Amino acid sequence: MSDLLIGALGVLLSTNQPAALSNLVAEKTGFVLSAANPNSPVEQELRQVLAADDAAQAEVEKWLEPTAAPADPLLAPSPMALKARMSRRFDEVKALYESFLLRHPEHARGHLAYGSFLNDIGDEEGAVRRWEKSRELDPKNPAAWNNLANSYAHLGPVEKSFSYYEEALKLNPGEPIYWHNFGTLTFLYRTDATNYFKTDEQGVFRKALDMYQHAISLDPLNFNLLTDVAQTYYGVKPEPAASAAGKRQAELKLLHTALGAWTNALTQAPSDEDREGVYLHLARWHLRVGQFAEAQSHLTAVTNEVHQVMRQRLERNLAERLASKPAESAQ
Repeated sequence: MSDLLIGALGVLLSTNQPAALSNLVAEKTGFVLSAANPNSPVEQELRQVLAADDAAQAEVEKWLEPTAAPADPLLAPSPMALKARMSRRFDEVKALYESFLLRHPEHARGHLAYGSFLNDIGDEEGAVRRWEKSRELDPKNPAAWNNLANSYAHLGPVEKSFSYYEEALKLNPGEPIYWHNFGTLTFLYRTDATNYFKTDEQGVFRKALDMYQHAISLDPLNFNLLTDVAQTYYGVKPEPAASAAGKRQAELKLLHTALGAWTNALTQAPSDEDREGVYLHLARWHLRVGQFAEAQSHLTAVTNEVHQVMRQRLERNLAERLASKPAESAQ
């Protein structure tokens, strides 16, 4: 099931839809359910529950597909009716998980799997309770630490996320998802990160970039990861310089670094829409340092309707900069 659809389900079923929608991000848990003995009756029982979980989510996904809607809009179920139908279907899966855990209350991976199901349908607080129980039962499983860190970033306390991501990485430093998640947390929650790492904002950006570079070394073709890395450079300041010439050199150095990051992302863009989104960022960076011809070249390549508002905004900025170019040159 796609991350976006899982998130949409969560928003539909959430009692606090604006908050749920604000938390709809493309994040991965790194959850892998590997049984110590897959032939044991308990493990087979859990796999039956997991199969029922997958079947329910696949069924609900079909209900939400545009092709599932009747030709006559008047015959379409109301949002409330659809929500109730989804809730009933997912209640069947909840009952299976709770029955399993009632019989096997010390089964860490059972709690972990149930938490993932609850998180998928928008019950993040319920997921946290299950994941915390899984972590207590099996503190050596990095997925529980990572999942909890993701949720504490949304629910608070945010500072808890930092130590939980660190623990996940201690247990599995070769998992790029954990490095990616930790880098994103550090970049987005800069005030909390400055307190946690005892550094200033620029030090936080360097921390985030270092985490992202770890992730890239493990997963170099991940477009979402590469764009997150490139986004980070908007917060990085040029190195201090004593002269105007030195300042300009520092700006150009940062420009080339940022352009390199966006160019890396461009090579992995999975669609024309994603590719043109990168062109907008390339145009912004060229515009930022006064390279107007390069900025215009990238803007010209943007034709997708979804990007036209941002393209027009950047073109207005470009026109204003070109109009004031003599004044800028005199500064």
